[in-house]
Amino acid sequence: MLYWLAEYLDFPGFLNLVRYLTFRSGAAIGTAFSLGLIIGPRFINMLRVRQGKGQPIRDDGPKTHLAKVGTPTMGGLMILTSIIVSMLLWMDLSNSYVWACLVVMAGFGIVGFLDDYDKVTKRSTKGVSGKVRLLAEFAIAGIAVALIVHQSGGKLYIPFYNGPVADLGYWYILFGAFVIVAFGNAVNLTDGLDGLATMPVIIASLAFMLIAYLVGNAKYAAYLGVPFILGAGDLAILCGAIIGAGLAFLWFNAPPAAVFMGDTGSLALGGTLGAIAVVAHHEFVLAIIGGLFVVEAMSVIIQVFWFKRTGKRVFRMAPIHHHFEQLGWPESTVVVRFWIVAFVLALAGLSTLKLR
Repeated sequence: MLYWLAEYLDFPGFLNLVRYLTFRSGAAIGTAFSLGLIIGPRFINMLRVRQGKGQPIRDDGPKTHLAKVGTPTMGGLMILTSIIVSMLLWMDLSNSYVWACLVVMAGFGIVGFLDDYDKVTKRSTKGVSGKVRLLAEFAIAGIAVALIVHQSGGKLYIPFYNGPVADLGYWYILFGAFVIVAFGNAVNLTDGLDGLATMPVIIASLAFMLIAYLVGNAKYAAYLGVPFILGAGDLAILCGAIIGAGLAFLWFNAPPAAVFMGDTGSLALGGTLGAIAVVAHHEFVLAIIGGLFVVEAMSVIIQVFWFKRTGKRVFRMAPIHHHFEQLGWPESTVVVRFWIVAFVLALAGLSTLKLR
């Protein structure tokens, strides 16, 4: 909105700064962070009044979690509000990639909200049927990826290799949708401890802020041997908004959490990061940068698969962060160590930019 205004006025005086992605990215961080801190207490009070007993806690989980009974969920509404307002203020709304990512964020946010609502009203940890959720997520992701493919094509890139390895054409829609849905649910599975998912999402967003800026710049893209995607640089602003909103939410989500983000936030944030990776054609790099989320999701898949085949468990409890809790690690120890892992993996993912 401000970009349109500045462009209409031909970027006079101070508004000349709006030309620059770096300025708008920084402004997006500040806007989302400030707005999150302002609306946070009101959102939390509203959720506490409307939800009463808060998010249901699993009876078979770590006993320390029983102290969290009554904590409201759906804090993702606060995050998404801050991000969307910041996006509308600072992003170029004529960019189709912006709308593709917004489709995923809003769509996955609605799916997550319905799931959270079902859990709160029915006092159950089950929520909406898994099949229904996945069907809705794939439909939303498919629409978004179709917009992306229409703009930039369906070429597939992998780390450590200069140039595309294949042109999937419109089959790329299926691949991109899988990336978005898989990453959305991976972040959702990770969101089980206070602050555990929030900081790794911020770290991944920092990494993709740089990646989006580089692939959107012809000179840097040519130097690094990464695909040049005209218009992708604008998504650095979206990453900035996620960072700002995430930091504001962490202010309230830090142990002991005053609010949980719920599926409303985790599905939307994970799906949006997946969409950004699809736009930048860095899907495999996302698996490295977001490796913590991948491990969390794989721990659940392995646990379910092995238990159905043998009746035995590989981990004491899945996702894997609960396994370490059952081993006796305090919750704060699990969270901080997982943050460290997320940071190291982000650096590893960024290192692939030059190794091509």
